[in-house]
Amino acid sequence: MNNELKTVKGLGDKTLLLLNKLNIYEFKDLVSYYPYKYNFLAPQRLIPDATILVNAKIITAPSVFYIKKNLNRLTFKAIVDNKEIKVSIFNRAFLKVHLHIGKIISLLGKYDASKNLFTCNDIKLTPITKTTIEPVYHLVSGLTNKSIAKIISNALIFRYNLDDDIPLVYKEKYNFLSKEKATLILHNPTNLAELKQARLRTIYEELFAFAFKINYLKIKNATYDGLKRNSCLTKLKKFIKDLPFSLTPDQEQAVNEIYEDLISEKRMNRLLLGDVGSGKTIVAALAMYINYLSGYQSVMMAPTEILAKQHFEELTKTYAPYGINVAYLTGSMKKSERSKVLKDLKEQKIDIIVGTHSLLNEEVEFANLGLVITDEQHRFGVNQRSNLQNKGAKCDVLYLSATPIPRTYALTLYGDMDISTIKTKPAGRKDITTKVFTMQEISTVLKAILEELKQGHQIYVVAPLIEDEEENGIDVKTLAKNYEKAFGTITNIAIIHGKLKQSEKDKIMQDYLENKIGILISTTVIEVGINVSNATMMVIYSANRFGLATLHQLRGRVGRNDMDSYCYLISDVFTPRLKVMEESNDGFYISEKDFEIRGEGDLFGTMQSGDMKFKMADLRKDMKIFMQAKKDSLEYLSLGNLAPTYQNIIKEIDFLQ
Repeated sequence: MNNELKTVKGLGDKTLLLLNKLNIYEFKDLVSYYPYKYNFLAPQRLIPDATILVNAKIITAPSVFYIKKNLNRLTFKAIVDNKEIKVSIFNRAFLKVHLHIGKIISLLGKYDASKNLFTCNDIKLTPITKTTIEPVYHLVSGLTNKSIAKIISNALIFRYNLDDDIPLVYKEKYNFLSKEKATLILHNPTNLAELKQARLRTIYEELFAFAFKINYLKIKNATYDGLKRNSCLTKLKKFIKDLPFSLTPDQEQAVNEIYEDLISEKRMNRLLLGDVGSGKTIVAALAMYINYLSGYQSVMMAPTEILAKQHFEELTKTYAPYGINVAYLTGSMKKSERSKVLKDLKEQKIDIIVGTHSLLNEEVEFANLGLVITDEQHRFGVNQRSNLQNKGAKCDVLYLSATPIPRTYALTLYGDMDISTIKTKPAGRKDITTKVFTMQEISTVLKAILEELKQGHQIYVVAPLIEDEEENGIDVKTLAKNYEKAFGTITNIAIIHGKLKQSEKDKIMQDYLENKIGILISTTVIEVGINVSNATMMVIYSANRFGLATLHQLRGRVGRNDMDSYCYLISDVFTPRLKVMEESNDGFYISEKDFEIRGEGDLFGTMQSGDMKFKMADLRKDMKIFMQAKKDSLEYLSLGNLAPTYQNIIKEIDFLQ
């Protein structure tokens, strides 16, 4: 309700648009836009090579040097601890008018004794004389940390009644702060003890609501009657025996678990976790074959058209000897083709249909739907997945995910689901050789690319940005120009990124699949799912800017064959993440390391949809709180007389189910 926000002092239309970019649309969004970290500021001595805050007296007028577009440096001299030093800060030219000779200010940054230079991260125009806790917010261009803190402070003056989702029994049990007081403290902390109390209360509230949903779903799912299916073990074993390859032990185990689910009288609600390239699709194909043998239809939903088409082609080939009719449905189909598919689906002339979000449309009707499979399940919201399974009376559900999660966490987070895990790779797949190079060593990488191209292989090149405003040359468009100069006479080069239309992206990926493109330069849009068996090399620029999970997913685009494959990480900053990538190809080991290094933020980055959006909780750091919240929420479910918030959660889940 922007009208409500407009009552906050200092909030005009321009600022409202900036807040919208941060997904702040209502008062509750604003006051729950918590700082992502806090700076503990206190005056210190001039200690070299450490991030410190010092008070300084300006002794020369500041100068601004414009280095290049969007990059400037402000410099001046100051006295700190009776010592004259040089001070510099980047991209703060606007501070010049506020920095006068004789003015006392605070500098936050690092002092290099050898250069007698203090490089600032920030300059405080009002000197800090005692320990101060400064909230730090995620920002967009046009909003400063100071301005958003001021906006939130003005909003909190209203003292709106904030929705409190902790049931009274647990507020009293743990002596939690009130929601209003905790929110005030989070944005304006005065001491560490009260900040810890406010954080604990807020984290518990978030995790309690999430755990309540998991516990209710688990109880509800246990009451479902499943579809009746015939035992078909003999036919299933023959199908597996006739495959042109052998299943891995993990695949066999997953198929056994799914088979037991499908022929039992309970409704299947299973998550299949598999590392990149581990062979989840054939397990899904076997699940749909079991379903087919009992006369039911299956649907498989993928997040993109290119991935849906890939599944369709693989399944058509797999089922060819068995007379199973597989169809394909996406939003880009011609109306006449679409109408034919919809008619055949309703008349059960189609046994298995593969598609994208277009499967969710009301016009898509099944004659006898028995199994729903969603690939990359985290990319679909809870509502979308439920919409699909509600197209059948008692559908069994299988979710696929290529985001490896440590099993302990998976069992905790997906407590409403049964979990199957595939770790081992199919026979013939080799580990991908991974090495880190600096930009100074780029010629070695370019020579390696040339060798792969000579062998007729294809290359992925990934950069973090479409265009780089700081002109460092590590962006898709600049790399494309450079690669065109180096390899343009040898192979076709194309670029792909999120700002292209879906039809453009699909065309480029189709050309890459058909080996019409030798080098594909991309942002992370190629992270998930695409299977190009001829691609043997992945080159990732500014690799230090990516999390482990993303790096592992990107690396998984190659090595999907029996050829030697390579992943070259280009970075002038060698981080622990890059060392882990050199050490291992095991996604589950990598996910454990990700928890250690970064916490759950990156690991679950691609899963941040629907219920996984925590504003403050961190599932790695706060696992003990989560386990207690889960225990409490299960107890709360048994108490009855639920608060309106939780009655509404149950109504929503019941409606979707």
